[in-house]
Amino acid sequence: MKTFDYELVKNPEYFKENCVQAHSSHKYFESIEAMECGEEQFQYSLNGLWKFHYAKNYKSTITGFEKEEYNCSSWDDIRVPAHIQMEGYDVPQYANVQYPWEGKEKLSPGEIPEEFNPVASYVKYFEVPENMKGKPVFISFQGAESGLALWLNGVFIGYSEDSFTPSEFELTSYVKEGVNKLAVQVFKWTGSSWCEDQDFFRFSGIYRDVYLYTIPEVHVQDVRVRTLLDDTFTNADLELVLKASGKGSVKFTLSDKGKVLHTSREALEKENTFVIQVKEPRLWSAEEPVLYDLLMEIFNKQGNLKEVIPQKVGFRRFEMKGNIMTLNGKRIVFKGVNRHEFSSSTGRQVRREDVVKDIVTMKQNNINAIRTCHYPDDVMIYDLCDEYGLYMIAENNLESHGSWDLAEFTGDWSEIVPCDKKEWLPMMLDRVNSMYQRDKNHPSILIWSCGNESFGGKDIYEMSQFYKKEDPTRLVHYEGVRHDRRYNDTSDMESQMYTTVEDIKKFLENDRSKPFICCEYTHAMGNSCGAMHKYTDLTDTEPLYQGGFIWDYIDQSIDKKDRYGEEFQAYGGDFDDHPCDYNFSGNGIVYGKDRNPSPKMQEVKFNYQNISPELVFTDTCSYVKIKNKNLFTNTDHYDCLVTLAKDGRMIKQAELETHVLPLSEEEYELPVEMQTRPGEYTVTVSFLLKEDTLWARKGHEVAFGQGVYSVDGEKTVHKGAFQVIQGAHNIGIKGQEFEVMFSYLNGGLVSYRYGGVEMIKMIPKPNFWRTPTDNDEGNLMPMRYAQWKIASLYLSHKKPGKGRYPDSIPPELEVTEEYAKITYTYNLPTTPAAQCQLAYQVYGDGYIETTLTYNPVKELGDMPEFGVMFKLDADYDSVTWYGMGPEETYVDRCKGAKLGIYKNKVADNMARYLNPQECGNKVGVRWAAVTDKKGRGMLFTGDKMEFSALPYTPHEIENARHDFELPKVHYTVVRVSKQQMGVGGDDSWGAKTHEEYLLDVGQKMEFTFGFKGI
Repeated sequence: MKTFDYELVKNPEYFKENCVQAHSSHKYFESIEAMECGEEQFQYSLNGLWKFHYAKNYKSTITGFEKEEYNCSSWDDIRVPAHIQMEGYDVPQYANVQYPWEGKEKLSPGEIPEEFNPVASYVKYFEVPENMKGKPVFISFQGAESGLALWLNGVFIGYSEDSFTPSEFELTSYVKEGVNKLAVQVFKWTGSSWCEDQDFFRFSGIYRDVYLYTIPEVHVQDVRVRTLLDDTFTNADLELVLKASGKGSVKFTLSDKGKVLHTSREALEKENTFVIQVKEPRLWSAEEPVLYDLLMEIFNKQGNLKEVIPQKVGFRRFEMKGNIMTLNGKRIVFKGVNRHEFSSSTGRQVRREDVVKDIVTMKQNNINAIRTCHYPDDVMIYDLCDEYGLYMIAENNLESHGSWDLAEFTGDWSEIVPCDKKEWLPMMLDRVNSMYQRDKNHPSILIWSCGNESFGGKDIYEMSQFYKKEDPTRLVHYEGVRHDRRYNDTSDMESQMYTTVEDIKKFLENDRSKPFICCEYTHAMGNSCGAMHKYTDLTDTEPLYQGGFIWDYIDQSIDKKDRYGEEFQAYGGDFDDHPCDYNFSGNGIVYGKDRNPSPKMQEVKFNYQNISPELVFTDTCSYVKIKNKNLFTNTDHYDCLVTLAKDGRMIKQAELETHVLPLSEEEYELPVEMQTRPGEYTVTVSFLLKEDTLWARKGHEVAFGQGVYSVDGEKTVHKGAFQVIQGAHNIGIKGQEFEVMFSYLNGGLVSYRYGGVEMIKMIPKPNFWRTPTDNDEGNLMPMRYAQWKIASLYLSHKKPGKGRYPDSIPPELEVTEEYAKITYTYNLPTTPAAQCQLAYQVYGDGYIETTLTYNPVKELGDMPEFGVMFKLDADYDSVTWYGMGPEETYVDRCKGAKLGIYKNKVADNMARYLNPQECGNKVGVRWAAVTDKKGRGMLFTGDKMEFSALPYTPHEIENARHDFELPKVHYTVVRVSKQQMGVGGDDSWGAKTHEEYLLDVGQKMEFTFGFKGI
């Protein structure tokens, strides 16, 4: 009897033993009735409670636990499927490039950790269900990280690695009557872990479904479906390859929405190829994910029905035409995301309803493609992408980033895996085969990917050749050849990560042999995705650039409680997990906790929309130029609604009938007239769903364009009598409804009372700082701009003098019949020294026009923000603004916003980024009101100023690394500014904000706005 040898676990050449051959993931049922009811009588779930023992290494495991006589009934219980780290054993560990054992044990490929390498020992007692007795019995583990050894009734059954595709074994010879003992050991790190160094939380255990299954007398164990369309895309051969365990016959029924298109019955051998000719099939695409129903009924030689196999079929043809990727003959553009399989409560064991929510959210926000980073997902997402319509890059389980991270600098390639190492090739070929066989029948999969960030070499080239040999209907992707061009043909397309738009253009100027995609781009860490539009605009002007995949979809954050029992979203290091990469796990455009979109999604949706209305206003007419970027869908598929608003308030709506063909553009006269009355007018052209879909209800907006024009009128005049009281230490100004006080001693506006109520809690001060974003920290903005933080904190109307007391600059007072103007000069504690002026022009109605000026000092350069910061009482907790919205906006991330009137709570403006940082800003603000529950407060006005209202100052936010570290709320902090620098987002480890989105310090800076009590 063969025994298990743990010493082999470290050997890359030992990765499976006695496993069932990989096959398609199709379902099969006893009858049509069972299929319609979803009753899988050939399966028996083993999910639930298992007996469990945890050991920190193999030496600490219980020897002989797998034997029948060893009683495990007193062991702990653990739920399966689940990661052991999410069930109270070991801890989650987040690491990006570095291997999780670095700094603990010095290892090389072919070695594994010995001191700390958790082993999860599971035991499940079960009885074979009645309908499986006397039949072949198999077991399927849909996913276990990262190596699994299996025993049944004390007999060693087999071993398997590859954490993300099924591990299946036959148990028939070892099952017995009554209770059977199934024993499993799962090893956290095995030899293959050197090729599982993905940027994610490190878990282990049985985390996907486990079930027994049997097969009927005649069984189709593998199905391969191909739709071979002719060059006109009007006729297709539906090619079916079936591998069967016995002989009999098969009846095919092909239907479209219940209408039978074809039926036939054919003899069934062990290996079979059948072709069904289909005329004028409706084609599958993400725009119109048409799926046909293929029913295969399997009979034995006697003509008795043995199994029923339902199979969805999508007719589509994906190919390279010249150097352009095309779908059904049209140039495709990937508007994609990378998506980790992740849940804040269960890790990579994700519920179906969560996956559906992801798919629905993507569709609602114009995302049309997913790259499964960087491993095969649970099979359900591929089914959902077929059904809902999303293109997929299906990625193999491979990343060895930590093995080559330094090799490019040191020149030492000796420890790069798999590279050219022959001993790693069988494992690599097994992995791509396992994924290919399981997922080959999904029309949503357009591209196979060899893996991620594993350098280059012969082994990965051979993996790509396997794909190309087995599946000529798809293309092959691998980004890593960029770092090792010896096998450049590994990838059918040039794929790069985080390359700037300018560098993409330069690359394509010199090499136009392949199309170009960004398999990762616009790194969405924290407050990011600035200047994303440059990439999406490039798809319109450069045919070889065919889109990209945002990194990434969901924040990898985990539910955890702080010391006071309050739940928060934890990231690397919060579990005392070291080495780790801290909050670098927070790159999502949706939040980890609830999978809801973060403010960044607003920009993504706009940049990815397939219809682009451009509004044009002239002296004589107004029209909209509509560009339809859909490949297959006419704009008449949607309702087109035109909305006219004056000063943010809607005054008219009208429908516009459009018929713009795919990949075409047309102009239409607007159904609303140009206005002549004074005011600011906004025309919005929206395209809305005409009918309910799987992913949104009728009326959901899929695309919009907006234009603005103004008709000049009389300017607002501020009038009223006022009184100036000039004292030795203060200047007071009173009007009928207000009184203000300016201090000589304290250097600013110390009081603003309106309607008898004090409105400000601190002296307003010039502000040049924002809380650093993750991108800012990555490009060392705090280090480069640190003087502006100091300037914001410590500026003063005083400066050190020669005597006992500091010198001070007294405010200047100017009084006219219309206003009183007080101007403060502040010294900035910078090197070299600088000054700024803040002037308050007070009118008799209580309105204060405020102007901040600064003569740039060349050596200081630009600043993060140029504006003024106020502190109001926290009772003023509501914000209404007329500007861009509804989500936060920045100068490099406002394309997806609309000009309008919006309202929210101050607390709502604190975006839930994992690391608290700059958030809540609004550009293009004409006015903003901060009010209490009675509607009283302060009105701020300006000429397309930037504005934010948050519960904290930038400095308070900066001091917190988690939400729970923020102080209790006492104030509403208002910042009004000329501009804040853009958030950037090309990457989060060095890329700076694009120069055109920095503040211009080439000439004198001046910013004017007003405020008044309400």
